Amino acid sequence: MDDGAFSADEFWLAQTERIARLDPQLHCYLHRPADTAAPLPTDAVLGGLPFALKDNMNLAGTPTTCASRILEGYVSPYDATAAARLVAAGGRYLGKTNMDEFAMGSSCEHSAAGPTRNPWDLERSPGGSSGGAAAAVAADLAPFALGSDTGGSIRQPAAFCGVVGVKPSYGRVSRHGLVAFASSLDQIGPLTKNVEDAARVLELIMGHDPADATTLRAPVPPLLPETERGVAGLRLGLPDGLDALPMDATVRAAWLDAAAALEREGARRVRVSLPSLGQAVAIYALVANAEASSNLARFDGIRYGRRAAADDLETMLTRSRGRGFGAEVKRRILLGTFALASGYYEDYYLRAQRWRARLAEEFAAAFAACDAILLPTAPTPAFRLGEKLDDPLDMYLSDLFTLPASLAGLPAASVPTALAGGLPLGMQVVTRALDEPMLIRVAAALERCFPFAALRRDAVDRALGETS
Repeated sequence: MDDGAFSADEFWLAQTERIARLDPQLHCYLHRPADTAAPLPTDAVLGGLPFALKDNMNLAGTPTTCASRILEGYVSPYDATAAARLVAAGGRYLGKTNMDEFAMGSSCEHSAAGPTRNPWDLERSPGGSSGGAAAAVAADLAPFALGSDTGGSIRQPAAFCGVVGVKPSYGRVSRHGLVAFASSLDQIGPLTKNVEDAARVLELIMGHDPADATTLRAPVPPLLPETERGVAGLRLGLPDGLDALPMDATVRAAWLDAAAALEREGARRVRVSLPSLGQAVAIYALVANAEASSNLARFDGIRYGRRAAADDLETMLTRSRGRGFGAEVKRRILLGTFALASGYYEDYYLRAQRWRARLAEEFAAAFAACDAILLPTAPTPAFRLGEKLDDPLDMYLSDLFTLPASLAGLPAASVPTALAGGLPLGMQVVTRALDEPMLIRVAAALERCFPFAALRRDAVDRALGETS
C-alpha cells in the first residue's frame, strides 16, 4: 500500500478473499465483520490497513467471547483503548481471532470453538494463548494483530508460527477493554511480520490512559529510528545454567547461533545470573491462577453471556459456570482458589510473591552488567495438536522462558531465527523496564541476521496448498 501498487480497498478485498479461501483450514478467526463497504480513513497513519484482534479485547458492536461458552452472545458496548487507538490511526478491523479460553493455555486447543492449526504444519499447534492471531499473521490472513501476553501468550505463539511478537513493559499499554486473566501480568502487544511493523504498532498503542490506573505516564519514545541503529558496543547477557532446564537441542543450538550472530554485529557477550529462572513456572501458576480465580468470579450468566435454566439462583449459578467454563479454566480457578484459602495463603500465594520479587531483583542485578538478555522463546518447536493435552505440567513448561519477563514486568520480544525439522524457532530479547527502544534496537539487529519473511511465506503457502 505504501508504494501505491494497490489501494486500501484493493488490499482489503485481497485480504478478505484469502481469509475466505484459507481460514477453513486454519480456524484463525472466530468472528468477522459483516460490513465490508465502510469508508476507509486512507489519510490517517495506517491508511486503512486491516488488523485483527484477539477475542479477549472489546470493540463496540462486535462479539467478545474469550473463546468461551460462558460469553456466548455477548456483544461489546465499548472499545478497548488499544483497539480504539488503532482505529483512530486509520486501521480497519478484520475480525476476532481464536485463543485458549480466557487466555489460559499454550496451544490454542482450550477453545470452545476448537483449535487453530499451525500454518507451517496443520497437525501442529500454533501456540497460545494468542494462537489464532499468530497463525493469521503467519498465513497472511492479517497484516498484523493485537494479542495479550500474561506469561508468554504473544511470544510463544510468535515463535511457533515464525512471526514477531512483542510484550511491552507492564503499564505501557492500557488494559482498558481487555478481559482480565491476571491483572498484575496481562499486557497487550503486537504480532507482526517484522520488527519494524511491531515498532510502528507499539508507537500507536502505548501511552497513558485515564481509564486504566495502571498505565504509566512516561512519555512514549520513538521506536522506528531504533530499527537502524545496530548493536555495536552493546552488552548481550546470556544467563548461566540454562543447560539444566528442559530445552530441545535444536533450540539450544539456535540460541547460541543467535548470540554469535549478534557478536559478529559488534555486541559483546557477557554472562549473567538468573538463579530463580527455573522457579518461574511454579511462581506463575500460583500468582496468575489466584488472580484468575478472582477475576473470573464475575462471569455468572446473570448480567451477560450464557445463562443455564434453573429454578433457583444457586442452581443457576452452578450450572452456568459449570457448563460455561471449559476444563482448563475450571482447573485454574480451583488452583487459584486453593492458593488463596486462609489455611494456605501464606505458604503458597505469599511465598510465590516473595519469589517473584526475588526474580525481579535478579533481573535488576543482571541489567547492571548488560543492556539486553537473550533467551530462547520456547524450549521446543511447535508440538503436535493433542500431544500435551493430558499433561498440564508439560504444557505449562512451554512458557518456561517467557514467564520470567512477565513476572518481572519487563519488555520482551520474540524474533524468528531458525528452523528445526521445517518448523520455526524464535529467540527472545529482554530489556530493562520501559526500555522498549533498546528492545526494538536489538530485535531488529537479530532480525537482520536471520531474514525470515520470504522463508515463512514460501513454507506456509506450500503447507496450505497455495503453490502452483
